[in-house]
Amino acid sequence: MALGLQGSKSLGGFVLLLLLAAIGAVAGASPAPKSSNKTSIGEGEGGSIYDHLRQYGLPIGLLPKGITEYSLDDSSGEFRVFLPQPCRAKFENQVRYDFNVSGTLTFGRIADLSGVSAQELFLWFPVKGIRVDVPSSGLIYFDVGVVDKQFSLSLFESPPDCTALDPSDPSSPSSSSNSPSELKLKGNMRNCGNREKIVQNLV
Repeated sequence: MALGLQGSKSLGGFVLLLLLAAIGAVAGASPAPKSSNKTSIGEGEGGSIYDHLRQYGLPIGLLPKGITEYSLDDSSGEFRVFLPQPCRAKFENQVRYDFNVSGTLTFGRIADLSGVSAQELFLWFPVKGIRVDVPSSGLIYFDVGVVDKQFSLSLFESPPDCTALDPSDPSSPSSSSNSPSELKLKGNMRNCGNREKIVQNLV
């Protein structure tokens, strides 16, 4: 009888150890990784898009006020922001934002940028990328294809107000979106027409 009782206690102790080991294994298991793709509206769980710009070493004033929604893939840095309408902000130059602005974030740089245009004199150029080479220099560069435009970082300290575009405004990008090559071609065609008229008058 004593042997049976002792064996029962030993078996009970062994079962208890197994249960404790199983509980420990479950508690120590790491949680399943979350998807790196985040989508937020305004101040979501992942913070605002301005917070992400700051984390990537970029000034938050690169994007305007009024963003209604954004998405960001943490693994690739690809992002997209959504505005209620195309709008225009004023820095040293006029900058235009489309409904959707997208690009790829790396530290101190936005590559493959689309949806942003900058005005130079009376022409509008698409901004293809933005970079901050040396933050201590206080300078930021806009890649507009033909040249890199240099601006002071202090211009982009806070998100600017963005005025909705007036489609009837003749200075809007849609009505002045000709590239320099297109303008040169049109100028050459006009010159050819003028020369033909001169020749006809002489004859």
